[in-house]
Amino acid sequence: MRVLTVGAGAAGGYFGARLALAGRDVTFLVRPRRAEALRARGLRVSGPGEEIVLDPRLVTADALEGTYDLVLLSVKSTSLEAAVRDLAPAVGPGTAILPLLNGMAHLDHLADRFGDGAVLGGVAKVVTTLNERGDILRMAPPTVVLTGERDGRPSARVDAVREVLAGAGIDTPEVPDIIGAMWHKWVFITTLVAVTCLARGAVGEVNAVPGGTEFGLAVLAEAAAVSAAAGYPVPESELGFTARTLATPDSPLTPSLYRDLLAGHPTEVEHVLGDLSARARALAVPTPLLDLAAVQLRVHERRVAAVG
Repeated sequence: MRVLTVGAGAAGGYFGARLALAGRDVTFLVRPRRAEALRARGLRVSGPGEEIVLDPRLVTADALEGTYDLVLLSVKSTSLEAAVRDLAPAVGPGTAILPLLNGMAHLDHLADRFGDGAVLGGVAKVVTTLNERGDILRMAPPTVVLTGERDGRPSARVDAVREVLAGAGIDTPEVPDIIGAMWHKWVFITTLVAVTCLARGAVGEVNAVPGGTEFGLAVLAEAAAVSAAAGYPVPESELGFTARTLATPDSPLTPSLYRDLLAGHPTEVEHVLGDLSARARALAVPTPLLDLAAVQLRVHERRVAAVG
């Protein structure tokens, strides 16, 4: 299977590195500046029990030739439009696109551009970040990728994708309803985003103060209510996991959106929070805390745009 990993950031770079280490035919589509850095230093991944240094196969958009069997798309939603333009020459009649973004809006965007049949559903469960040198740090196990046909039917191409990922040490459990799994991940990440951004602290800092844990659970209840109203109730096991995550003492956990906020970067507010709030309104589900988080982040976006 010929694989194109779009970008070499914290998540896509990690999964692509695992594939390359396993000897898979993987190429990284990157911007010129990132290509220059990777050629000089290599693609480096470090984490618990893991140290990877690779000389990756790189290509920039102007040099992209031929089509690929699998396009692994793991970029921030703020870069989605540019990524779609860049990867378009790599998509042929048999190409499967596996997007690993948070939220749901990207599915329609990709289907409109490449055809409904080209786009799989996908969920990534990995905690990674880039350090100041552009190296990938994996901060916690495990690493999981869920994928499937969006209509839920069995699929030989999904089986092939799962086999390729599993051969690279990436856990790929079968999932009967990938859209439901995407909604459930959306609830988890939206809850973390709203809690940390509104309280301006890591998970452990929030639940260490009076009312912090209760605040987190109230945000979780709002997000879960939207998912249930949309037809995808979050299983009790997953609600319990998120609740325990929010109450973990001294937890340093923060979502990447919160880290972007602190760094003064643009965030994925519309893709993660704005879209969920809009769906909540359409479903008549009240979400005052999620709406407040969205407004706060929109103010941040306005300031970032004003700076240029």
